[in-house]
Amino acid sequence: MDRDTDRIIEMAWEDRTPFEAIKAQFDLSEADVIKVMRSELKRSSFNLWRKRVNSGVSQKHAQKRNADIDRFKCTRQQPISLNKISKR
Repeated sequence: MDRDTDRIIEMAWEDRTPFEAIKAQFDLSEADVIKVMRSELKRSSFNLWRKRVNSGVSQKHAQKRNADIDRFKCTRQQPISLNKISKR
């Protein structure tokens, strides 16, 4: 599995990352993301993911999101500059 596939799966699992963000970054439609998830995950994991996406808990569809949410990342997330990550 390559790094792009890993990142697509990670973004698909995140509740706050809409399919539109995946489309913008990787040019994959929702159907394409579903195909990737189906081929890369175990059947039980895929079923859990689909159930969660369709349950209303996840905000994977931009039209179902609260209009106040206009970002793809947490406001508390710090940018990484010069590839140096500060240690706590």
